[in-house]
Amino acid sequence: MIVAALILIADQLSKYWVLKVLFGLPDPITTASWAPSIRITGFLDFAMVWNYGISFGLLAGDSPLARWGLSVVALAVVVGLLIWLRRNDRGLIAGGVGLIIGGAIGNVIDRLRFGAVADFLHFYAGQYSFWVFNVADSAISIGVMLLIADSLFGRRAHPVAAQRDRS
Repeated sequence: MIVAALILIADQLSKYWVLKVLFGLPDPITTASWAPSIRITGFLDFAMVWNYGISFGLLAGDSPLARWGLSVVALAVVVGLLIWLRRNDRGLIAGGVGLIIGGAIGNVIDRLRFGAVADFLHFYAGQYSFWVFNVADSAISIGVMLLIADSLFGRRAHPVAAQRDRS
């Protein structure tokens, strides 16, 4: 849970900094708020984008049903992950689940507060532009990769030994 709390704090602080300090958007911040991109390096801009959907803008919808529906689904996933976390004693899984929980809650806060998720990190290489994302999205992606790595390379009890231990 410490990982989830740290990600949630980092996500919300980074969004506050980008929205209020870097872009200077006035209160109340709405999804109509816009600011020009700020070039940081030859491969990174800070770009204000409102994401009305889930990852990569999938299932986007600018309606109360979309906002609340996606929030309810995300919170249901968080509850399921919390149950999984309580039943788990493996560090890699706990870290991955913590990253996903913190990121999901951070994006739900945005969705409920603004009606969309504030994305601002825009990486690109030459003419190839990657998606615009935020700290929460990064944490969710890394968390999923950790879960996949654990499922592929994690230690597993031998089936015969596990059955013998139950006897």
